[in-house]
Formats: sequence, C-alpha cells, structure tokens
Amino acid sequence: MTVATITAERTSARRLPSLAWALGACHLVARGGSFVQPMLVLYLTQDQRMTPAAAGAVVAAVGIGDFGSQLLGGWLGDRAGRRKTMLLGFLGTAIALAALGSAEATPVIWGTAAGYGLAAGLFRPAGSAAVADLPPEQRVRAYSLLYWAANLGYSVAATVSGVLASRGYGLLFWLNAVAMLVAALIVVAAVPETCSAASGPKRALLPVLRADRLMLAMIAIHVGCFTLLMESFATLPLLMTAQQFSSATYGAVLALNGLAIVVLQPLAVGVLANRDRGTVLAISMVLVGLGGGWAALTHSIAGYAVAILIVSLGQIGLAVQFGATFAALAPPDLRSGYLGVASSAWSLGAVLGPIIGTALLQQAGRTCLGGVAFAAGLLLFLAQQAVAGRLRVRSGQSTEKGTH
Repeated sequence: MTVATITAERTSARRLPSLAWALGACHLVARGGSFVQPMLVLYLTQDQRMTPAAAGAVVAAVGIGDFGSQLLGGWLGDRAGRRKTMLLGFLGTAIALAALGSAEATPVIWGTAAGYGLAAGLFRPAGSAAVADLPPEQRVRAYSLLYWAANLGYSVAATVSGVLASRGYGLLFWLNAVAMLVAALIVVAAVPETCSAASGPKRALLPVLRADRLMLAMIAIHVGCFTLLMESFATLPLLMTAQQFSSATYGAVLALNGLAIVVLQPLAVGVLANRDRGTVLAISMVLVGLGGGWAALTHSIAGYAVAILIVSLGQIGLAVQFGATFAALAPPDLRSGYLGVASSAWSLGAVLGPIIGTALLQQAGRTCLGGVAFAAGLLLFLAQQAVAGRLRVRSGQSTEKGTH
C-alpha cells in the first residue's frame, strides 16, 4: 500500500460525512431540550404532591420504558428503516411529554411516564445503526461525536431546567416537546435512509443472538460495567451528604463529569481511535471501578473531584470504542437490532446500579462499597481481556489497523 493511499484513508476517516453531523445535531437538540427528566422527581413531589416512593415508581416506569425502547428501536430500525424509527421516536416523545405534563391521576402518570421512556429511547439504536452503515474507518469518530453532543446537550438541560422550573413546571414539558419536534425536523431535512434492504426479507434477531456467544459475552460484560458506573453516580450524593457537604458542592463535583467529557473526549478520539478495542474497553472498566471505589473511601472535596474525574476517563474510553465495537459485531441485516441490544445493556445497568449500590452502602457501609467497586473493575478488566482476542478476529480490527 502506497503512502498516498494510506494518507487518503486517514483523511477520509477524519472527515465525517454530513450524516454524522446531522445525527450529532439531533443528539444535541434532543438532549439539550430534555428539561423534564432532571426535574421529574421535584415536579412529582412538589406539583403533583406525590410521596417520594410514588415518585420513584414513576421514574422507574421511565426506566422500564427506556429498556424496552432499545429492543423495539433496534427491531424497527432493521424493518421499518432507521429514518422512520427516529421520526417515530421524536414525534412519539413529544406526544408522550404533552400527555405526561397534563396527567393528574397516578395510574395515568405512571402509564404516560412508561410511554415517554419507550418513545424517547427509539432514536438511539436507529441512530447508532445509521452510523454503523458508514465505512468502518469513520465509525469511531462518528460515534464519539454523538456521545459528545449528547453530553453537551445534557449539560445545557441540567443547567437550564432549574431556571425554567422556577417559572412553572408546565413550561418544561412544552419546551421539551418543542425540542423533540425540532429534532424530528432535522431528521426530515438532513438524515437520509441508510438501510438499503429495509423492505427485504429479515432474519429473526433472537436465534442469531442466541448462537452468537461472543456478542452474549460482550453484553454480559457491559451490563456489569454500566451497573458499576451507575452505582457510582447513585451513591455519590449519599456519600457526600453523609459528610455534611452541601447539595451545591455535590453539584459542582458532578459538573466536573460533563466538563471532562466535553473537553477531553475530542482529544481522546485522536489517541484511542486506532487502538485495540478490547484493551481500551478493559482499561476503561478498570478506571470506572477505581473511581467508584475511591469515591466510597475518600473524605475530602478534592478526593471526590479526583474520583469523578477518574470515572469520567473511563466513560470517555467506553464512549470512543463502544459503538464501533458492537457495530463490527453486528451482521449487516441486523445492525439496528444488535445495537439496540447493546444499548439495552446501558438501560439495564441504569436500573441495577442504583439498587445494588444503595443497598451495599446501607447494609455494609462505604468501605465494603469501595472494595466491591475495586474488585468489580478488576473482574470486568479480566473478562474483557479474556474475549479480546476473539473480538479482534471477529471485528477484523487487526486488518484495519494495518492500513493506518
């Protein structure tokens, strides 16, 4: 291979297509306009006069809907097409938000909350599958752009939602719905259909998955990883408030997470894009365990800040390689389904992490919580390394790396 060819391939890999930028804009608008989720518990307890337990059940309903949306979005993306699935998700979310904001009876609130979670997550597997339809050398940067845009948007939403809530919770629901409609317009204007065989015959996803031992192993590992990650975030406010740190101090420490991702991830893409995927993922899992364990054992603001920065580095490494890794594992006709299952690992971890973390903290104390986090990070590292060779062969990364 000539130097000119290698240079051309590198240039092509760095130039993201318009599809990636359009999907990034969708993420930025949708997450930047997600004003309801950060304020949902306060809305339910203050405006709807629900008990904390009842509000927690509503939040759990959103999580259950989100888990289902990853599987449904993946299935629809392979059959109806990526573009139609994204539009259905954004339009459905706008309708669900209007219904949730108007609901009064508790069963109706619970049902509309589940519908909101079900619709809001449809975009992710369909959008991820659209990126997987790009040439392999462009996927890592494209997935990183989507993750970066989503985190930037979330930072905006978390900051602005508190200000908006002071003017009335109803405003949150309507502005959030408008943001979903704007995201849908971006899809209509700038996102083409990338699933060329959307109308052709499709294999059933479940039999293929059941026979794919590497995919099942990767899903199990990532459920463990995301459980560990969400356990760290769920217990951090409890750890800090137990030492009499204010909610403002906790917010400032947590803000470091979004800031680190927004600033460091673009730099990390250049460093990690062509590294061995299994190794990057394994080291990232160790960092998540190290940061979570350190948060449980430290007693100072500086210690908590260091812990959240270590966790953030693990998140960045996971974000750089997660999408491209599962895209490489997916058969072309089942990309959306595979990526929906991969995304469901995150949703399941978001359910399990807070339950396991808070139970450990309450029953065994912070020292045990820290030890479990350290041990879990090490076990996840070993598990990921155990499948790294098969992952390398399956994804053909050794061939790809040889051309760079």
